[in-house]
Amino acid sequence: MLKDIIAVEPLENYQLRVRFEDGVEGIVDVSQMIKFTGVFASLQDQENFAKVEVNPEVGTVQWQSGADLDPDVLYATITKQSIPQYQLNKVTSSIG
Repeated sequence: MLKDIIAVEPLENYQLRVRFEDGVEGIVDVSQMIKFTGVFASLQDQENFAKVEVNPEVGTVQWQSGADLDPDVLYATITKQSIPQYQLNKVTSSIG
């Protein structure tokens, strides 16, 4: 997918309204996607959660705590599509 997020709006109950560069827009319930531990612990405070912002360099949403969410997961959640599986290409070389 690799669609960049271009806008985000925090809503009540740990929800985000997210808009992608291709015009797809929807609401995700972050509390159903994460546990409020580790880097996400501070987001349990609604005031901290509401400080979400778009990181235009990587096309995702982030918080000052360093927490961010994978835009592919958000896109798949909103569009109800499966997340693409990425395969690593094996590169073999021989030393002669």
